[in-house]
Amino acid sequence: MTKRVAGVRLAPYTTLGLGGPAGAFVEAGSSEEIVELVAAADRAGEPVLVLGGGSNLVVSDEGFDGLVVRVASRGVEVEGDLVTAQAGEDWDALVERAVGEGRSGVECLSGIPGLVGSTPIQNVGAYGQDVSQTITAVRAYDRRAGEVRDLAARECGFAYRHSAFKDDPERYVVLAVTYELAGDALSGPVAYRELASRLGVALGDRVPPAKARAAVLELRAGKGMVLDAADPDTRSAGSFFTNPVLTASQAAGLELRAPGFPRWDMPDGAVKVPAAWLIENAGFPKGYRRGPARISTKHTLAMTNPELVASTEELLDLAREVRDGVLEKFGVTLVNEPVMVGTHL
Repeated sequence: MTKRVAGVRLAPYTTLGLGGPAGAFVEAGSSEEIVELVAAADRAGEPVLVLGGGSNLVVSDEGFDGLVVRVASRGVEVEGDLVTAQAGEDWDALVERAVGEGRSGVECLSGIPGLVGSTPIQNVGAYGQDVSQTITAVRAYDRRAGEVRDLAARECGFAYRHSAFKDDPERYVVLAVTYELAGDALSGPVAYRELASRLGVALGDRVPPAKARAAVLELRAGKGMVLDAADPDTRSAGSFFTNPVLTASQAAGLELRAPGFPRWDMPDGAVKVPAAWLIENAGFPKGYRRGPARISTKHTLAMTNPELVASTEELLDLAREVRDGVLEKFGVTLVNEPVMVGTHL
């Protein structure tokens, strides 16, 4: 087992480049190591932070006063249409492999940074797909019960950018994920207008998975959402806010403030509103800056640390200004998507 190291700075392990030191830091190269380390810390009453790719994480300037377990488990097993990947596998590498093997179901999730283990927690999604559409099982360590469990998809509580794992973040540590990725010459139906336009097809049409992947990568790169050391806009945690889902009455209230606002109709009369539209129309355009932190010059939803000199609190001050400005103008409260460690919005 890798030796514990004290005082390791967490900023280099996050895509934002933010975060103070860990009380102790250790890398776990297998599921067994992950379980052993977390279980031992729990028995000792030591706080634990399980760290994946750091792409959806905001760590405080004070860091984390406990044990940080960096997930580095590897391995992919294929049995027919079922693909099981260890939590430490790179997500986009898995998508690339699936598409290369002619598998359909995750092609629109190309270019998303992070590790496999984070995908069920956030119910990762983009361009009309999310992982709940293909996940069949999640292997996780149940810290409350002290045992490894295999959870069927129906037990995962998947919802928009949400899951049972996110709802109770101290309970489960994801160890491996199984996806059903069928061999198919065509992608799933294209469900996102921007992607359909880029592909030159109608909504609901299907295209070769490799073609969908290429188009998604182009779209994401144009928004600074594909990690690139040469692009300061990629020093972010991706979309900082989720798209608000409003009840019918809340949507009616917004209509009074912003007649004809863009929306997607949801089940039960709910309405999803693009957070980017709310932000821009509340007076926060691309490139808006507060000190060393700024909104991405390519995508209004990303809060960035472009010169890698901002503090966590400086970035959060920007995010708070945006959140409060949207609330004041539109009466809608934006909710942060990244996980907050030792801080809050």
